[in-house]
Amino acid sequence: MSCFAQPNPAAAFKALIQTHSQGLRLRFRPDQSVSSLLTAKSRFTDGLLKCCWQHFLGVKNHALALIATGGYGRTELFPHSDVDILIIASPADKELFQEQLANFSRFLWDIGLKPGQSVHSIDECLEAAGDDQTIFTSLLEMRLITGNAELFRSLKTQLSTRQLWPSEQFLPVKIAEQEHRYSKFHETAYNLEPNIKEGPGGLRDLQVIAWVFKRHYHAASLNELIKYGYLPKSEYHSFITAKQILWRLRFALHLLTNRSEDRLLFDYQRELAAWFGYLDQDQQPDVESFMQFYYKTVVDIERLNEMLLQLLNEKLISDPDQLKPIPISADFSAIGGYLEATNHEVFTENPLALLEIFLLAQQLPSLKGIRASTLRLIRKNVHRIDQAFRTSKQANRLFLEILRQPRGITHELKRMNRYGVLAAYLPDFANIVARMQYDLFHIYTVDEHTLFLIRNLRRFSLDKHSKELPFCNKIFLLIPKPEILYIAALFHDIAKGRGGDHSQLGATIAERFCFQHDLPTHDIKLVTWLVRNHLLMSMTAQRKDISNPQIIHSFALQVGSIEYLNHLYLLTVADIRATSPSLWNSWKDSLLRELYIATHNALHRGLHNPMARSERISDNTREARQELLKLGISTTSIDQSWRHLSEDYFLRYSADEIAWHTIAIAASAETELPLVLLRPQTQRSSAEIFVYTHNQPGIFSTCTATLDQLGLTILDARIITTADQYVLNSFQVLQQSGQPIKDLFQEIHIASSLRQALLSKRVNRHPRNLHKQSRQARHFPIPTRITFLDDPYQRHTIIELITTDRAGLLSTIGQAFSELDVQLHDAKITTIGSRAEDMFYITDQQGQQIGDADKQLQIQERILELLHNDA
Repeated sequence: MSCFAQPNPAAAFKALIQTHSQGLRLRFRPDQSVSSLLTAKSRFTDGLLKCCWQHFLGVKNHALALIATGGYGRTELFPHSDVDILIIASPADKELFQEQLANFSRFLWDIGLKPGQSVHSIDECLEAAGDDQTIFTSLLEMRLITGNAELFRSLKTQLSTRQLWPSEQFLPVKIAEQEHRYSKFHETAYNLEPNIKEGPGGLRDLQVIAWVFKRHYHAASLNELIKYGYLPKSEYHSFITAKQILWRLRFALHLLTNRSEDRLLFDYQRELAAWFGYLDQDQQPDVESFMQFYYKTVVDIERLNEMLLQLLNEKLISDPDQLKPIPISADFSAIGGYLEATNHEVFTENPLALLEIFLLAQQLPSLKGIRASTLRLIRKNVHRIDQAFRTSKQANRLFLEILRQPRGITHELKRMNRYGVLAAYLPDFANIVARMQYDLFHIYTVDEHTLFLIRNLRRFSLDKHSKELPFCNKIFLLIPKPEILYIAALFHDIAKGRGGDHSQLGATIAERFCFQHDLPTHDIKLVTWLVRNHLLMSMTAQRKDISNPQIIHSFALQVGSIEYLNHLYLLTVADIRATSPSLWNSWKDSLLRELYIATHNALHRGLHNPMARSERISDNTREARQELLKLGISTTSIDQSWRHLSEDYFLRYSADEIAWHTIAIAASAETELPLVLLRPQTQRSSAEIFVYTHNQPGIFSTCTATLDQLGLTILDARIITTADQYVLNSFQVLQQSGQPIKDLFQEIHIASSLRQALLSKRVNRHPRNLHKQSRQARHFPIPTRITFLDDPYQRHTIIELITTDRAGLLSTIGQAFSELDVQLHDAKITTIGSRAEDMFYITDQQGQQIGDADKQLQIQERILELLHNDA
């Protein structure tokens, strides 16, 4: 390279790098190996570094050694990988060549190489490697680029002869490091935006095997895994094929993003799907098929990683005495704490052992798992789980027995899924294995979500987790057959991806399973009802006014019994918590618990004897008055404060809320309106903001816009306008983080900002904390749909709005209502990921339902127009 002969060497090197990068881009083919491209990038970088080294440190200088480490040392350099280099120099030479080394490093940065560079003596390298296994690991794969070869050989020899990190130490720390890495990804490879390098089943899993193997055997190639008996040729081929797939994906990601990017973000999935040839019939990238291909690849890697680490542990660490077989049953022994088939024909001679082995693993908690050689046998024989096997009453009893065990249910179901047994036994489950749910609120694949749901149900039963959700723990104790819940969980989403109503289809599949497994008629009805109605409770809680006795009675009629309610409540909570950790919050917890208690009371009272609207109003009024009198509020003040209030108010607010409002209204003069109150902690674990003022156009729009721009998430809105034109609005809110409001100064700021906005009839257009649409939400545009629904109580016209959640959405809806003289009485706000599913209960200004088709069309068109303008 004669770049230093150019007038501007840095520019010349940059041009050279750009030309080489462009050449790699042109040579890349998604369906072909990138091994030669990784080597070419590494060798090209070698040439750059040699040229720069010679220029800054002299052609004849051999006092120092320039070494590649890490991935660069393996000659696996991706388009934007870090270039990790180590310079070996004696302490004296470090001082002597300090200026030249600084110039060398500075120039590498100038040309955009961004090296990870360190300068150490051999002793310093050895000391650092002895203290930190990650440094030792990077040195395992070091390679001389240029300079003093003797220094390089000396370091390499001493790393070996000094026995730094011997296998019995190195393997355990690498396993612990992997476990810590897995924990960052929720112990699953099935995240919807996976990291193909660091995530479970990613490239790092393959590297861990390579590091441990090379450390012990000093092997030049992983092909020696065959030589030493760790892998047969077929599995080695799978190992290399999986690595090549991830290499191709990572290479493509670097080219696509023009940076070192290892995350398969939504931003890139569609383009990568098209690049790798995943197109559906409409010539649009089939992202789900592409991601399913990825997930199946990494699960294979995860399985190989598990087997190889276990084998390495046995050979490198375990005491030979611990590897003596201990008989467990006719078909299985325990070896080194792992279940081992007694011979290679176990599953051929007794296919039922494919289920028995998981039952044994549950029943013997001292066992650590299944031995690698037996895992191979399971994979080899899983085809024996055919239709005859699935209809075998012995197999059916074994499967139910697994679900009835007091421990290990989730753990063994996860294993059965990973080894292909669950999908073989439940062919319908195979349809959801690695199936992506392309939305923003399901952050796992369908099968992983299902197994997380079962895990959550199991946690309800365990004392050690009772403090998480004590109410759920208490209800679980009332469940006579927990396996009913687990079966319903297994089937609740099993029909995802088939088109149609997955709840109805899933109920049919579940019913067929229950009949095949000879469940009692009562249990069959309960399971199928739970699968068919697994969304009923969450939708009722979030989309209907559960303070209304009629809503509670209607829900209770659908549920029918306290037994069904107990099962549905637990399934609902576990389902939401298994969808995404961010979806569950104190608001949903309180809302579902309130619905459960109200429904339980209604069922206990008797469906033939529902609480009447008048009874609820009477109870709330009496209890609120008693509380106020205790606090010293006079009857006159109470009556004066309540003179504007309608029956609707006393129906929809609890006695506690009524008392709180009344105290504030009694202490306020007409001239002090609008009255804005904030209570940071309500019975529903959210903050309530209450507005009491004279009616005027745009109040709802002003309130919602202000609260949105203050960075608050509106969970619920209750809107009451009295006959003499007073407005009582209340909003249940949380911070954007999902946490309650706990800061006194924030409370004061919110209340004063909202009051000022109502007085001025203007909203601050330069907010400090405006809601922002997430990066992911851009990839999930939700078409706006507006539907007018019948009110079963003939009081309101109901508008259902489904659209992409965005800043100022409620304010925009309020503006449309204000312009068209529509009176808003109630709003149920439901936000699931980036999807808004809101319900608005409206009338005309005379309080009459809006049934005129032309008026409805006018409302619909104006909302759509305003939403389009705000987009």
